[in-house]
Amino acid sequence: MLNYFIKRLLGMLPTLLIVAILVFLFVHMLPGDPARLLAGPNADNTVVAMVRHQLGLDLPLPQQFWHYLVRLVQGDFGQSMASQRPVSQEIASRFMPTLLLTLTSMAWSCLFGLVIGIASAVWRNRWPDKLGMIIAVSGISFPAFALGILLMQIFSVQLGWLPTVGADGWRNYILPSLTLGASVAAVMARFTRASFIEVLGEDYMRTARAKGLSARKVIFKHGLRNALIPVITMMGLQFGLLLGGAIVVEVVFNWPGLGRLLIDSVESRDYPVIQALVLLFSCEFIVINLVVDLLYAWVNPTIRYR
Repeated sequence: MLNYFIKRLLGMLPTLLIVAILVFLFVHMLPGDPARLLAGPNADNTVVAMVRHQLGLDLPLPQQFWHYLVRLVQGDFGQSMASQRPVSQEIASRFMPTLLLTLTSMAWSCLFGLVIGIASAVWRNRWPDKLGMIIAVSGISFPAFALGILLMQIFSVQLGWLPTVGADGWRNYILPSLTLGASVAAVMARFTRASFIEVLGEDYMRTARAKGLSARKVIFKHGLRNALIPVITMMGLQFGLLLGGAIVVEVVFNWPGLGRLLIDSVESRDYPVIQALVLLFSCEFIVINLVVDLLYAWVNPTIRYR
């Protein structure tokens, strides 16, 4: 297991290098001149040229990338063009709200999705199954921004129960987490249902029922562990999508997280922040996939890695 873990960590390096190259080229293809934005609309060409030189944007692209890569290896993500603060500080100040929002959304959506998926599989083609799949299809079909606006209109504007913006307390997490986790819960329910139906048809499940074991023991002791293996893969991917894809929800609720920071950075052409955020999101996906692979061995002890 340890050798497998080390090999996977070393295998991350080429992937991160490719991502760094693609991100660097992408951000430099964005329209607009960050030097002009920072200098202001009334600045003349001389001032704009001075700002561009201070930012190093007057250097050839290969030289800019080399400087960026050297700083990256040293753990230096550069300085934000907009705030003049280190990029690491900008990201650190926004990371926890996004992480907590993602964990909250993932917790309730996984629990809700698993319950609906198992119930739909056990009572297949009966009313719990039909009701659960109607809820799942609704969750997938409803856009996140529309759901967020609808929840704000009902629970904040009309009823006045919950706040609409900010991350000051636990009540602020309710509406954003419901908006962010709705599609994940729907996907979890459908995926769990399909996996559980396949497991319920296996020979060892019929043998367990023939031995006179209770339905609860058959489902949760013999079926759940095997059904969770493909579900864990999907959970890991969904967690990565939530962590890196909460942009729409953070914009709707004006959430002080990484998604909001990315939007602001794109608008101001803040190259260092954009590059660091996209690289961080890519690294998160790689680490999550590694954690998912290790969870396989915990869920099913017969799985071994070399």
